[in-house]
Amino acid sequence: MKSMIRMMLVTGAAAMSIGAAQAQARENGARDMMLELGGGMRGEALEAAIKEAEAYPLGSKENPVRENQPRGQWAYLRRLRCASGEAPSFNRAGNVGEGPFGFIVDLYKVTCPGQAPVDIYIDMYHDGGETRPVPGFTIVEK
Repeated sequence: MKSMIRMMLVTGAAAMSIGAAQAQARENGARDMMLELGGGMRGEALEAAIKEAEAYPLGSKENPVRENQPRGQWAYLRRLRCASGEAPSFNRAGNVGEGPFGFIVDLYKVTCPGQAPVDIYIDMYHDGGETRPVPGFTIVEK
């Protein structure tokens, strides 16, 4: 009986690992598909564009936060903290067309309690993992 339970646990863990790998492949596939369709920059052109964008505040239309797919956008926004230390609320206002890196950029309205919403632009066709907060916010570690 114990060996059967152990086998079921191992099989379940393997299935979860395969599912996670498939989800990551789908996310990477969306970015790769965007590149194949002619959208976005790569290599040295992308690095130069990122360096140029750094002249603007992170999260601005000229320097959008670089994340990986909607899941990365939401993870980043959930890590932001208002000056009070509280987590802000946020909602996607839509896409605003092509950004400085040649990919479609999304606009999020991010609101701290008792304050007006702040516009944060996010480009979801990157490897992601942004660790810096946008101006006016702090960020917690993953």
